[in-house]
Amino acid sequence: MATIQQLRSLGQSLWLDQISRDLLDSGRLAQFIRDFGITGLTSNPTIFEGAISTGSAYDADIARLTGLGKSGEAIFLELEMADLRRAADLFRPVHEATHGVDGWVSLELSPLLAADTKGSIAAAERIYQEAGRTNLFIKIPGTPQGLPAIEESIYGGVPINVTLLFSREQYLAAAEAYLRGIERRIAAGRDPRVTSVASVFVSRWDKAIETAPKPLRNRLGIAIGQRTYRAYCELLASPRWRKLSEAGAMPQRLLWASTGTKDPAAPDTLYVDALAAPDTVDTLPEKTLLAVGDHGKATGVMAADGGDAEKTLAEFAAAGINVEAIAEQLQREGAAAFVKSWNGLMQRIAEKGGTLSRRAQSA
Repeated sequence: MATIQQLRSLGQSLWLDQISRDLLDSGRLAQFIRDFGITGLTSNPTIFEGAISTGSAYDADIARLTGLGKSGEAIFLELEMADLRRAADLFRPVHEATHGVDGWVSLELSPLLAADTKGSIAAAERIYQEAGRTNLFIKIPGTPQGLPAIEESIYGGVPINVTLLFSREQYLAAAEAYLRGIERRIAAGRDPRVTSVASVFVSRWDKAIETAPKPLRNRLGIAIGQRTYRAYCELLASPRWRKLSEAGAMPQRLLWASTGTKDPAAPDTLYVDALAAPDTVDTLPEKTLLAVGDHGKATGVMAADGGDAEKTLAEFAAAGINVEAIAEQLQREGAAAFVKSWNGLMQRIAEKGGTLSRRAQSA
């Protein structure tokens, strides 16, 4: 557990990248909060698809809601809300103790809204209000279509977790949307304290180039993280941000997502060890969290100037690897993967609802 304590001491928040009814009912989430110092939680359609598809924890609610004439997204939203409200309540003490900096849970909008800016804005506001929890982030992808929705949602006072960011440039575009939203609030005489995080995905970089020459493997994601962290530090030191901070605005923290190692030949704590940085968030799947607690080896703090990131990225460029093109590809593929999981989730709910209804009728 020494590494867990080290990461917390340097000012990095550790969040769990997982949600399920079993995680709540079994008390494991409460244990992770108590024993590992977990201070937040994220979810997405893929996580919920796995949670609902395995076991029977959701069957009673699916049967009840199906019997009430509900289906598809309406059922899922009730299931998701129930879990995330419970999780939010567990994190409320840390949320209050940190004055809203930490203690957050995240709910992703339907990925079918990814190209619908107006629909995303309306859904973000509606779902945030329906949830009835101040420590709930609404996740909106940092795609070109998502950026206006992020700005408008921040202006409207909805806390946003910007997801599906894969590069420094995509991060800076998301940060710009956040800054504009806060600046508009200040100009309108509104409270500038609207919280946000910007989620940069890491391990998918190395998965995307897993056939690269061996000396280049499992290095690209960390280099992109280092480059992005430098941009983050520079933004927080800029006159523009200092002006907003003096007006009472909160920084949009950088969040490391997709930190589970995908290469079985690489250390299972590779990304967590390398991305130790103050004033950031690291989201960990349960398996990775347990590995870090057991044998993590964070050796130092990330360099604010990006360290050797540009030297490393030059090696990839020399090998013909176009990181700008890969970043765009990864964002498109990430959005498509969430749509696929969403469609699978809707199908699974429909199948379970039908099976449970027939079982009840024949009983």
